[in-house]
Amino acid sequence: MSEISDVAYDAQALAEMAAWREAVLKPPGPFDKAARHMQDTINNLIPEKVHGVITGAMEQMTRAILTGADFTTPPPVERATLRAREAQARDKIMAWRTTAAAEGGVAGAGGFLLAAADFPVLIGLKIKLLFDLAAVYGHSGDDLAERLYILRIFSLAFSSASRRPQAYEALADWDSARAMADGGLEGLDWRRFQQEYRDYIDLAKLAQMIPVIGAPVGAIVNYRLLDRLGETAMNAYRMRWFAEDLRSPTR
Repeated sequence: MSEISDVAYDAQALAEMAAWREAVLKPPGPFDKAARHMQDTINNLIPEKVHGVITGAMEQMTRAILTGADFTTPPPVERATLRAREAQARDKIMAWRTTAAAEGGVAGAGGFLLAAADFPVLIGLKIKLLFDLAAVYGHSGDDLAERLYILRIFSLAFSSASRRPQAYEALADWDSARAMADGGLEGLDWRRFQQEYRDYIDLAKLAQMIPVIGAPVGAIVNYRLLDRLGETAMNAYRMRWFAEDLRSPTR
């Protein structure tokens, strides 16, 4: 990476961002549609009261993470090139990915109860990664608009193929995140947010509860989930970097 200039690195990042966008906006294929149908069938069998409890629990947990006064946000990185920032971003992703894999392995080896307990822990690790990456790209996690943007990154990373275009458009529209900050989190569709997230990880996480294979499955699943989230976040902040023309090393 150090062998190319900052200008060449920026061009490479733009190309990677374009390829990522194309993949995100790709229409659902037969496998996506089959998985969607399976999840819809499962969800229709779950009593509405259960959906309500899960939605409420996830809403409370996410509110606590995003707005809690005790949540420490790292200071934004200043005066750095995109290449320097992304070297730090990859280090952050690697560190949290390793932590999540270790936690998933332990939870998978502990049976149903520990595997179920992994659900909120994993969300916490993901949000911490996103706050770290926001700071790396020069943004303050203390800003409510930034926290709403972080939530949009989370949503896009774990949306179904049919909903990804809509989630992408919301992510690309940074100005609407700023406008929404005035209303806080009241306008968010928590039911859809938690359902999309659960649908994305449910089948893989169920395998984590199976004896013998639970530990390796838990480690692999958590590793890949953090890796996907990191890729989504890097490209989201690249969009803002280039849109705001922040390529100067003095910024």
